[in-house]
Amino acid sequence: MTLEETRAKYPGAEAFKFGDSRELCERLTALVRAGKKTATCEALATYESGGEAMPEVGRRDIATDWDGRPAVVIETVALEIKRFCDVDASFALLEGENDDLEGWRHDHRRYFERSSAGFDSDMRLVCERFKVVEAFPPLGPIERR
Repeated sequence: MTLEETRAKYPGAEAFKFGDSRELCERLTALVRAGKKTATCEALATYESGGEAMPEVGRRDIATDWDGRPAVVIETVALEIKRFCDVDASFALLEGENDDLEGWRHDHRRYFERSSAGFDSDMRLVCERFKVVEAFPPLGPIERR
């Protein structure tokens, strides 16, 4: 299914990618498909600058693969704005990327240091919990060419 067809099926959905590189996008999307990742976060500054549309509880959004093809449709079930230093282990583990809060802090600090938002332990994050509404089969290596 193309992005246009998916948008027609889910009116009002925003399209976005998990991560900031092909490798990270593929890894995070695989975690979502496997049911291991049910939360994500982004710097509030990213939304305030108009870089991305702010998630909304109840809205369904389309996570694409790195090349812009629909990978999964998610529905936001909860949103909370927290400072980086106030994110707790329960939320960090819902992200599915790390085994503990320290690992989450390390990896997310590196992520935010690479981003235009920069890193500060007091930075505000939009912490989103979601559920998968529809998952599209990943393309195999031959189909990607």
